[in-house]
Amino acid sequence: MELKAENVSFNLKGKSILQNVSVTFCEGRRTAIIGPNGAGKSTLLKILAGLNENYGGNVFLGGENMRKLKRKDIAKKLAILPQTNAAPPDTTVEHLADYGRFPYRGMFAAADPKADREAVEWALSVTNLTKFAARQVMTLSGGERQRAFIAMALAQRPQILLLDEPTTYLDIAHQLDVMNIIRKVNAEYGMTVVMVLHDINHALQYADETVIVKNGAVFAQGEPQKVLTAAAIKEVFGVTAEVFRNENGKSVLMPQF
Repeated sequence: MELKAENVSFNLKGKSILQNVSVTFCEGRRTAIIGPNGAGKSTLLKILAGLNENYGGNVFLGGENMRKLKRKDIAKKLAILPQTNAAPPDTTVEHLADYGRFPYRGMFAAADPKADREAVEWALSVTNLTKFAARQVMTLSGGERQRAFIAMALAQRPQILLLDEPTTYLDIAHQLDVMNIIRKVNAEYGMTVVMVLHDINHALQYADETVIVKNGAVFAQGEPQKVLTAAAIKEVFGVTAEVFRNENGKSVLMPQF
């Protein structure tokens, strides 16, 4: 399913945060949004998710204008994992994942308990958390906890998954766990992924497409190996970097100190 922003603008207290942003996130691809702090990345992601409606322009989800869609209908097609997450006290991993089934339920009962159970079991399996199903979320490590929240998003069975800095505060091993899960749901289940990333090398290694945002506007869009150049990093971040090639022939950027 395609997700498209068309001339999207957003102002906050008289300050322009986004300026006529037009970008298409193609079906079945992993797109990384890169840019400095304050560039408007998270704001754009919230607008794409339908969580912020006070914007100019339009967002199209599968060709439909998101302004005309109900919140539950959006949630059946698209899931978002924000930067910060919190679970109620004593919530188990399985119970947390089950929250992802909310869009499919009526006011008093599950619309399809069997489908809910299968979706939760699948989400826990994909995130390697089946054995932790009965554990309280608060007892998990940071990496395990992040995977639990990813499981909640996956339990929605979305066609599009939005993630806002999914590896922040995680050590290297858990960062790779998360990125590999993202790659898996895209490659094996065809899920379209849009992720805000701070680690440029993660974008180079895990994304099919990169959107660079600077001062609330799209600076560049294209294949990571073509747009995440030393020159672009210098202009966007003010950082000098050297480019190397790894054993797979992909670029690796190393800041100069």
